[in-house]
Amino acid sequence: MNEIVEPYLTLSSAAFLDGQHIPEKYTCDGKNISPQLEIGNIPDGTQSLALIVEDPDAPNGTFTHWLIWDMPVLHTIMEGEAPGIQGRNDFGDNKYGGPCPPNGTHRYYFRLYALSQKLNLPESTSKEELLKAIEPVKLAKAELMGKYNR
Repeated sequence: MNEIVEPYLTLSSAAFLDGQHIPEKYTCDGKNISPQLEIGNIPDGTQSLALIVEDPDAPNGTFTHWLIWDMPVLHTIMEGEAPGIQGRNDFGDNKYGGPCPPNGTHRYYFRLYALSQKLNLPESTSKEELLKAIEPVKLAKAELMGKYNR
């Protein structure tokens, strides 16, 4: 009996390769805009996408740089664009906040979720609340990690 294996959701960027250096343009030292992201192998039944960008190497614990959800099913998130609802990051803004490490090299994780429905959450939603809402409707998850030092 042949088993059918579904392709895995993928997330990549033309700006940097997984595990490599994030260009200054996308950081607080540059234009502080989000990099273009490419999404592949979106599962059947996906109704929306969500993305969380965070730095686990921050001195006071994981620092959230971007929360965005209720994005339509798309294959490209264009540079500097936010095609969904943006939540409050740890800079206190409802937008993308680029890497800005106080010292050393930090890792920045872009985590993408394919969801079976829209979440319809308010912009005041925290990362913890977003993750709780994602869990029961998550179809797939993809991750891209970039590094930055100043």
